[in-house]
Amino acid sequence: MENNEILELTTSAWREKVYIETAEYIIKGYVFMPKIGKKTRLLSEILNTNKQFIAVKNCTLESKLVPQKEVESHDFLQVNISTILLMRPLYED
Repeated sequence: MENNEILELTTSAWREKVYIETAEYIIKGYVFMPKIGKKTRLLSEILNTNKQFIAVKNCTLESKLVPQKEVESHDFLQVNISTILLMRPLYED
């Protein structure tokens, strides 16, 4: 990906670091939405879209069923919205 492509993506979309919990996994990473509407409604818009999956970038995947399993890192994941139990902003300390 060229630098100008990255710049275009980051300036035309809201980016939010999130914590996502499903029955099996804890996912921490970034979600993106086009810059339409208010940023304060970003997560609501993502969850209430008519799409079945959301893209999560630069994320970690932690198993809840096998806690001793090593945390995985991924550049990109697709998460089925119907599996999400909880999604909230993740603020860095």
